[in-house]
Amino acid sequence: MSVTDTRPAPDVASPRLSTLDRFLPVWIGIAMAVGLGLGRAVPGLGDALGAVEVDGVSLPIAIGLLVMMYPVLAKVRYDRLDSVTGDRRMLAASLVLNWVVGPALMFALAWLLLPDLPEYRTGLVVVGLARCIAMVIIWNDLACGDREAAAVLVALNSLFQVVAFAGLGWFYLSWLPGRLGLEQDSLDVSTWQIASSVLVFLGVPLVLGYLSRRVGEKRWGRTAYETSFLPRVGPWALYGLLFTIVVLFALQGDQVTSRPLDVARIALPLLAYFALMWGGGLLLGRALGLGYERTTTLAFTAAGNNFELAIAVAIATFGVTSGQALAGVVGPLIEVPVLVALVYVSLHLRSRLFPKDPA
Repeated sequence: MSVTDTRPAPDVASPRLSTLDRFLPVWIGIAMAVGLGLGRAVPGLGDALGAVEVDGVSLPIAIGLLVMMYPVLAKVRYDRLDSVTGDRRMLAASLVLNWVVGPALMFALAWLLLPDLPEYRTGLVVVGLARCIAMVIIWNDLACGDREAAAVLVALNSLFQVVAFAGLGWFYLSWLPGRLGLEQDSLDVSTWQIASSVLVFLGVPLVLGYLSRRVGEKRWGRTAYETSFLPRVGPWALYGLLFTIVVLFALQGDQVTSRPLDVARIALPLLAYFALMWGGGLLLGRALGLGYERTTTLAFTAAGNNFELAIAVAIATFGVTSGQALAGVVGPLIEVPVLVALVYVSLHLRSRLFPKDPA
């Protein structure tokens, strides 16, 4: 089922996208261009948007992400989460992909492709440590992944993020480079900064979505909730996504458009990273026999990153005009179109890789 689908949520998601969602790359391309254009054309707009923050979290971006995530999380059938949490293969595979494979792969790609650009290299390592939390919910829904599994995996990896982010930052920026005789760096990030990001970008919409489901079903019944309420709030996921993209790109529009060669250098390892993580997740899920929906969820939660946290950490540690911050900003510049494209790849491969799954 697509983000803006107005039909009731079926047990088996349809692989067909709505007319609005089929043109999603167009809307996203326009939003990116508008954001970059505003950031370039309006002096001080990025500084003004960046100044409106709470505990290092950009308020406009937070609002956009809350609006984006709430409709999808309101669609989750929370009474089915037990079947997801009992699937230890999927949970273990997600943790390995996100906390062993992902950071190590980004570290290797950053050093391999950016050996002469230490600031950008460090920024990419930070991006690799910030695991999926927000937009991946949208990509998974568009690709007809398992909505309940996505909620569980995002929550699970968010908890690990609070615990592991700072330690892995020290490992990949200081300890491991030192052992390999490479240039070392450091990362100054507090546990509260990470926890506040998780709380804002996941906790708030998750609670609102859960309460909507419980109260709505109790008041109107499940059928009425899914046929009357959800179609009304569903389109707001797309509106929130587009608003977030405009604000995000407006924040750093001047930097991105004034340094195109640097952006191209940063983009190369990111392209390789997203493709390899998504492809690895797809192959692993298929090998484990998870079926299309959960395999798709595993692949997208492995490929997605918490760019909000990565950018906030880079700015707080190295400064808003630093190369590390620019690398963080280029992250979603590449991630958004690549993962949108992978949505269509997923739907195209469904019948070929999972012929026994009902469509």
